[in-house]
Amino acid sequence: MYRLASAILLCAPLVAAAQTAPPPPETTAIVSALNQSADAWNRGDIDAFAASYKNSPDILFMSRTIQHGYAQMLTRYKAAYPTPAAMGKLSFTHLDVQPLDSRFATVTGNFHLQRTRAGGGDADGYFLLVLEHTPAGWKIVRDDTTALPPTAAK
Repeated sequence: MYRLASAILLCAPLVAAAQTAPPPPETTAIVSALNQSADAWNRGDIDAFAASYKNSPDILFMSRTIQHGYAQMLTRYKAAYPTPAAMGKLSFTHLDVQPLDSRFATVTGNFHLQRTRAGGGDADGYFLLVLEHTPAGWKIVRDDTTALPPTAAK
């Protein structure tokens, strides 16, 4: 019993240190890139928001349909969110970054779009992103986003 208690006491500082260790640099860079994209969205700047995606015809978007390509994504966003009211305010929560190797990582999380009723009402959902580390930084190459059904008006 004494040995078990001693082992626990000896390991306690290691567990505390592991819990307070800073996140890996790629995690910090990816979260920063996503926060910058939300900031751009909240300024009403879809072009700057889109810069978080790799500018390539090979990127993939999955929601109700499957779409390919940066240009198509940008056109779709501009058509779906033509005004600041329609864009609302975007925030991300529960971000979980999982590096796959030095070049790719996945991120899961929730999004919340706060909008007036005239702007389309609030929207919530979750996503799975695949990011690639490029010379321009971490860029989204796959975006699987699922919007939750709208809640009843309160």
